[in-house]
Amino acid sequence: MGAETAESARCPAVSWDELAAHDTHAVPRFLTESDAPYLGSDPIPVERYTSAAFFQAENEKMWPRVWQFVAREEEMPEPGDTVVYENAGRSFLLARQQDGSVRAFHNVCLHRGRKLRTESGRASAFRCPYHAFTWKLDGSLSHIPCRWDFPHLSDEKMRLPEAKVGQWAGYIFIRESEDGPSLEDFLAPMPAHFARWKHEECYTAAWVGKIVAANWKATVEAFIEAFHVMATHSQNLGFSGDANSKYMTWGENISCAITAFGTPSPHHGKISTEQDVMDAFLRVKGGAGGDKRVAAGVGTSSVPEGSTARRVMGEVNRARFGEMTGRDLSGISDAEVMDAISYHAFPNFGPWAGFMPNIVYRWRPWPDQDHTLMEVRLLQRAKPGEMKTCAPFRLLDANQPMAESELGQLGFVLDQDWANLPSVQAGMKLSKAGVVQLGNYQEVRVRQLHQALNRYLSA
Repeated sequence: MGAETAESARCPAVSWDELAAHDTHAVPRFLTESDAPYLGSDPIPVERYTSAAFFQAENEKMWPRVWQFVAREEEMPEPGDTVVYENAGRSFLLARQQDGSVRAFHNVCLHRGRKLRTESGRASAFRCPYHAFTWKLDGSLSHIPCRWDFPHLSDEKMRLPEAKVGQWAGYIFIRESEDGPSLEDFLAPMPAHFARWKHEECYTAAWVGKIVAANWKATVEAFIEAFHVMATHSQNLGFSGDANSKYMTWGENISCAITAFGTPSPHHGKISTEQDVMDAFLRVKGGAGGDKRVAAGVGTSSVPEGSTARRVMGEVNRARFGEMTGRDLSGISDAEVMDAISYHAFPNFGPWAGFMPNIVYRWRPWPDQDHTLMEVRLLQRAKPGEMKTCAPFRLLDANQPMAESELGQLGFVLDQDWANLPSVQAGMKLSKAGVVQLGNYQEVRVRQLHQALNRYLSA
């Protein structure tokens, strides 16, 4: 296919690009002028998900060389605030410095190897609980007990090893390796795109996680394609254009999918009018966002003749999200206040775009190839002058459904996703074929993830 896009064929029905062309307000050009290239049709070996040796290769060759999202600015706003971040056999200790900068250190005492801290929080110094070796917040040595017994240890030799820190749009990243692209280059073109949506104006309103019995890549993949909606989230088919989602990739690391709301799935045969679309939406998401106007304002009125459910829903969302955030959204497109616009930055960072409360995913192997810690944040835009706070992280146990967490309706959808994943992992271990097959377009982001991984493993 050469330079062709992956979308050589698609489901018949209205595509997202066609909806964008008829939006009530201008949609950003970078979303309408991009698409996903054809990345091949080869299968993916299941050993990439199940092999302990492959997992070890990832830990040694990939994770140290990529930028990893580790914290939000509102988690550590003041000097002395610290965050402990662990992943892929490493533990890091982030500390806000007196000058407002953030530094990241390997969270290991250089004396006998104990972790310096096991929890995030305030600190005036890093004092090892084992023998009281102590470091300043800038990583320089402060104190060695019985210093007379360590004439061989200089202050310079005892500086805590550091990782590189990058900051963008309220997010804090680290990279273990000294070599590699800047954070901005690694994430490009996301910084240019998100300049419109300004996540630096947001704060963490909810933050929930759960350990999933599946490989981290299999877990990521469940959230970067909409092909699964017809089987896993069939309640959404009356108002969600799943099979007509748009997929885009940029370079090696960045991709995006846009699934339209306010339009029926081509897999749904019972939707025939705009009022049917509206009614289907209200049955499932009538109280979404805790705003009763979604139900009361829309549900008590019909779709006006000559209008569409999508346009009516767009008007309601512009008004309610504008009021929630103290901003004028009257000129914002329907797509940016309704649709699922989900980005993915290799390997494990998944922020949503638009002007509604934004979902942010993070996936980490926890602790092996068969388990993943998946975290879900809900970002809310602070009103002008409003203090940005950070909701505490809550790790649910295996028997706690996400639907009963702070995420509400979103948690119900996540529970449906996670119900698949243990069986995916178990099935791949049992596979006689030894490979998984991918669609050329709807699963192009899955293929991009593996091709990006290949570049690190082959270097």
